[in-house]
Amino acid sequence: MARKPNYQFERQERQRQKAAKKAAKKEKAELANADNADPDLSEDDLPTGNDTSDL
Repeated sequence: MARKPNYQFERQERQRQKAAKKAAKKEKAELANADNADPDLSEDDLPTGNDTSDL
């Protein structure tokens, strides 16, 4: 005898797995971005484009 399908539960499980995969991918990307950031530059050292000392 075939089992009775529970479509709502199965869909929720697929969405949960998709969300977990997406969160893991986002976390991995954030770690990669943090590793690529130059630790020598702080926000104060970044050029703003408002420097008029060259004029």
